[in-house]
Amino acid sequence: MTRFALTVEYDGRPFMGWQRQSHGPSVQQTIEDAIHAVTGERTAVHAAGRTDAGVHGLAMRAHVDIEKAIAPFRLMEAINARARPAPVAILDCIEVAGDWHARFSCIRRSYEYRIVNRRAPLTHEAGLAWQVPQPLDATTMAEAAERLVGRHDFTTFRSAHCQADSPVRTLDLLSVERDGDRVIVRAAARSFLHHQVRSMVGCLAYVGMGRWTPDDVGQALAACDRARLALNAPSDGLFFVRADYPAGS
Repeated sequence: MTRFALTVEYDGRPFMGWQRQSHGPSVQQTIEDAIHAVTGERTAVHAAGRTDAGVHGLAMRAHVDIEKAIAPFRLMEAINARARPAPVAILDCIEVAGDWHARFSCIRRSYEYRIVNRRAPLTHEAGLAWQVPQPLDATTMAEAAERLVGRHDFTTFRSAHCQADSPVRTLDLLSVERDGDRVIVRAAARSFLHHQVRSMVGCLAYVGMGRWTPDDVGQALAACDRARLALNAPSDGLFFVRADYPAGS
């Protein structure tokens, strides 16, 4: 039995999310079905995170155990061939130790949220960014983002369906930058609550529109009350960027 670590890129638009679902296609199912076609084995693919419907992956890390003797490069090429035409690609495949786990060995997860701040409709980026037609003040958004960095109870920014044992998380990074009509929000932490990034982005957008102040974000955080949430940003603009692991693992 060999454990392989995969780096996966995917467009989340056709999928119900990463995790296998009974009511629609998923990224996990696409990869598992491709592996079955190549090896004849039914095996589970475990990911560093479980992205929601419509959320995209630039470099999701995952692992799978396979009994069949196969080289990593050949496995990568075979999965990519079998996964077509689904928008899923294995960018890298390596052998790892049997105790390496894509989820439990991960020490940091990074996300990026893309906003296109213009009135004209999206063409190339439709489904790949959140279009906000109202002018956004990215500088004030960045100031508000600082109120959320650190270790907090993020109940306000947690989905009612979140299954995490605790709402307390340590947010290492939450930044906002403007590049032309693009406003990019970056977030990094060891782990996130369900909908946490999208909920934080929604509140930052309220600040950018002038509907909230940075203090309002701090007060919403302190309230620990989902009813105090301003807005849950759509899934379109959210990308899983990378997963980090201890050196040498």
